[in-house]
Amino acid sequence: MILAHISKIIIDMNKTEVLESEKRANKSHGKDGPITFFHLKDDGQFPNSPYPVLLYKDILNLPFLRPGAFIENLFKGNGWYNSWRAGIYEYGHYHSNTHEVIGVYKGKTTLLIGGKKGVKIDIEKGDVLILPAGVAHQNLNSEDSVKCVGAYPNGIKYDMKYGKADERPKADLTIKKVPTNIKNPVFGHIMGIPKYWKPHS
Repeated sequence: MILAHISKIIIDMNKTEVLESEKRANKSHGKDGPITFFHLKDDGQFPNSPYPVLLYKDILNLPFLRPGAFIENLFKGNGWYNSWRAGIYEYGHYHSNTHEVIGVYKGKTTLLIGGKKGVKIDIEKGDVLILPAGVAHQNLNSEDSVKCVGAYPNGIKYDMKYGKADERPKADLTIKKVPTNIKNPVFGHIMGIPKYWKPHS
């Protein structure tokens, strides 16, 4: 009886967490494939972005051999390069001077995006995550729980920010200058990003 009561509490807690995520997540099924959008506002520590995070679930048809190279070539062919292959850091961080795309070729994990007031999302092999400049992201499991390829539009040399008070307001000004007239890293066409990320007014 006690175990059943505890189980119900855990289930209710999980439902609450899912509902909180769904409040900030919208799904779309268009020619760009199935996309989930996450809208994350400035939380005081991390600037985040007026543009949504874009998540493509199981969008990559990965080859058995050299899946990392396959993702690198896909992204590079669409103008996203200066790539790396690694896991994802276990601490919150963001880039103020560039957007970032992450393609997963091995494993799975849960990310916290947007800081402590943000949302938890699960990513796994075959997924692609596109993070606008300023959006905090953190691996809630071990760094090597996933293997990913990360890349940046036009091969920009990315900076590293950690949510420290002295990073702002300079980081905010840098973020506002990052362009959105870039190709979609998965599909390539120029409208793949601007149609979801409207320019700053």
